[in-house]
Amino acid sequence: MRIDLHAHSTHSDGREDVRTVFSSAKAAGVDVLALTDHDSTAGWVEAESVARELGMGFVPGIEVTTVANGGSVHLLAYLPDPNNTALQATLRNTVVAREERLRAITELVSPVWNITWDDVLAQLEVGATMGRPAVADALIAAGHFANRGEVFDQVLFDGSDYYVSNESAPNVLEAIDLIRDAGGVPVIAHPLGRSDGNHPLPERHFRAMIEAGLAGFEVYHRDVPEFAREWLLGLANEFDLIVTGSSDYHGLTGKENRLGENVTDPRMLERIEALGFSSVTYP
Repeated sequence: MRIDLHAHSTHSDGREDVRTVFSSAKAAGVDVLALTDHDSTAGWVEAESVARELGMGFVPGIEVTTVANGGSVHLLAYLPDPNNTALQATLRNTVVAREERLRAITELVSPVWNITWDDVLAQLEVGATMGRPAVADALIAAGHFANRGEVFDQVLFDGSDYYVSNESAPNVLEAIDLIRDAGGVPVIAHPLGRSDGNHPLPERHFRAMIEAGLAGFEVYHRDVPEFAREWLLGLANEFDLIVTGSSDYHGLTGKENRLGENVTDPRMLERIEALGFSSVTYP
């Protein structure tokens, strides 16, 4: 069984709608797919229906925006109760903060590349969770860059002159507690992604997250370097944590990531199922 636990649709910053994402996953040989749009559960109902129609399994998930040590940390929340009041309130607040942040980034970018807020909005489906990829897509549409990778490498990388922090997002430790209270299973997305290995690994920070209830690491992801993967696997083994592998798919024109390029061991999905409030649905 090939299990991919991280994919996005047009309900956040993916470039394909839910049906296309699942159809593409089916064509790629994926048997079970998690839809994990940023700070949103809006695609779950359609995803369950489409997955069943295609004979696939569906894992309900959310990629929750959080902050830690002045930087952004994303948590994959699997199988939470979508009607949990505290969780939905936090997601709504984060969505509002995301729009404010995106407006601020657009104001920084627009004098240099001559794009407007309307240009950014044109890249988003109505109701989609907003994020930096929309600015990237506006810059691409205006002919300034060829793809999102170029934009993030040259313009929108963390710490650039055009970077605006996620200060309104919940603290990662609070978010772990929130996800757990909602019956969800918190797994850190692409931990230490794109780290260069020249800095000491933040062991105290990771141990604090584990103590707070972090359930696992998305170790097998194209952005997690080998040195970080080995360290994370050692930590996961020490604390008997869940280890996942995923594509982080954003569509053929979103990122280079391709469905099924990294997969999760079925035994790890069984552990997620045992901990979660909601259920994985199978045809």
